[in-house]
Amino acid sequence: MNKKLSRILKNISEEYKDKISDRPGTRDYAEVDLGKRAEQLGFSDLKDRYHDVRAVVPLKQEIPGMRVRIDGRTFVNYALYDSGIAVPGYVAKEAGLPYKPYVANDSMILNF
Repeated sequence: MNKKLSRILKNISEEYKDKISDRPGTRDYAEVDLGKRAEQLGFSDLKDRYHDVRAVVPLKQEIPGMRVRIDGRTFVNYALYDSGIAVPGYVAKEAGLPYKPYVANDSMILNF
């Protein structure tokens, strides 16, 4: 298990805990850059490795701001954690935490 990566994922889950949808099939989502979060948490060794790798945070409701429609096939091979966030499958394997496959809608809406 990669403790630093697990810490990053836990930090994201805690930040969004009141906004994460527990309903399957949620269309609205936000993204969190794992490399930037690693840097914020002082894990400079992970900053470059996870640069531009994003966690998906399914939202209970849309958030104010710009919204962009995204093809759900973008999220093939993503993994869903019990916390509700999803990450690319290879990240989930590296973290070593239990997960299940993430099933996105055909059409998703990214909230900025």
